[in-house]
Amino acid sequence: MFLEQLSPVTRVRHHRPWPRALVDIEGWRLAGTRLADGAWTLVSLWGEQDAVHAAIRDHASGEAGVLSLACPDGRFPSLAQFHAPALRLERTVQDLFGLIAESLPDPRPWLDHGRWGVCHPMGTPGQAESKPYTFLPAEGESLTQISVGPVHAGIIEPGFFRFTANGETVVRLEERLGYAHKGIESLMQGADLARGLKLAGRACGDSTLAYGYAFAQAAEAALGISPPPRAVWLRALMAELERLANHFGDFGAICNDAAFAIMLAQCGVVREQILRAADLCFGHRMMRDGIVIGGVASDLSAEGQGVLRALAAKLTKRLPRLVELYDHTASLQDRTVGTGILRTELAHQYGCGGTIGRASGRDFDARKALAYAPYDTLQFDVPVLKAGDVNARIWIRIREIEQSLSLLTQILDRLPDGAIQIDLPLAQGDGREGVALVEGFRGDIFTWLRLNPDGSIARAHLRDPSWFQWPLLEAAIE
Repeated sequence: MFLEQLSPVTRVRHHRPWPRALVDIEGWRLAGTRLADGAWTLVSLWGEQDAVHAAIRDHASGEAGVLSLACPDGRFPSLAQFHAPALRLERTVQDLFGLIAESLPDPRPWLDHGRWGVCHPMGTPGQAESKPYTFLPAEGESLTQISVGPVHAGIIEPGFFRFTANGETVVRLEERLGYAHKGIESLMQGADLARGLKLAGRACGDSTLAYGYAFAQAAEAALGISPPPRAVWLRALMAELERLANHFGDFGAICNDAAFAIMLAQCGVVREQILRAADLCFGHRMMRDGIVIGGVASDLSAEGQGVLRALAAKLTKRLPRLVELYDHTASLQDRTVGTGILRTELAHQYGCGGTIGRASGRDFDARKALAYAPYDTLQFDVPVLKAGDVNARIWIRIREIEQSLSLLTQILDRLPDGAIQIDLPLAQGDGREGVALVEGFRGDIFTWLRLNPDGSIARAHLRDPSWFQWPLLEAAIE
């Protein structure tokens, strides 16, 4: 096990499918240096009242595991001092639990905007503090600060962006997010698994199916159970439908941002067709709550299979026309080619997933890298480009649409018969833990949870792929 490089370690029992190991301070620091030299990738970092945890993946072996460090004095060495991608996650640990990350390069709050009424509410709650947020300085002549958000003109999530510019040259972009923080991990504590699954599906609206997928896999790992084969294949079918809807939506939205509104309209029609098919087949346009612990909520009828086959055929015929429209519009190419370049080394350093990472040369896809069922038996490619610009990210979406259409057909051709749910076992004692990494349309979604003796949730952690993507916007804006 690659975690044994941090010797001495103590393995934690009943943690599946990845190992979890307890390390001392020196082992924690050593993990920071391994992250810094690029040998390991940080998958996530989270805390609880008296400990911090880091999920890590080793490049050479492909193995993944969780490191845990006890914090009896409420302090731990910052990994961000070695590895910048840990920064916002450690700021979040400080906000929620009051644990102090020693030598943290940026100790400012992240999620806590001084509006909660208390400090570190998931640790030992303290008296609320409301301090002005100090943005990072920028020096130079004739600089103008332009503030955008947190309320935007469109129906999108809130976020504050401060641009410091000299004419059209952006000197610095700094983000402040966290306005949509809902306290989901706190709400999960003490909840049963069914309630936890519903909360997970509401963490991110456009990835509600993928979040349910990840949470269900983590819960099933903790319980030591597997859903029926038909349910496994139906989950993948729904995941590919969600991926298709979002990739078509983003294809049109990006072109609209470049003042090519006709593509937004065309892709909007396609996205609506996918959502209507999902509603007909699975009872909800976004397939929310379509996955349950131990299976799926509803079966796919013969009529539904026919609808999906017709949809796949229609989209396979429609996609080349949209691609031709994009690729032969010179004014659109002028705005996407060479714009917003994300360097390959940054994509690798941040473990950036999804279309953003793959457009910048990082070929990670959880469906391939972890090969969870049924993807371990399906044929598909992971498209990768190295240009790292807006054009590359559009082409990755186009290629992923092609792959998802192929997967949709393969799954329908091989969908097994049988049950779609199993009965859950009774509580099996304290300390059972599960972890899952599932590929959503935006990238890999991480879920970790620990169960109480009665089967309720003791602690859960969800990590969206955007945690490792938003910081890179500040670099791409250059």
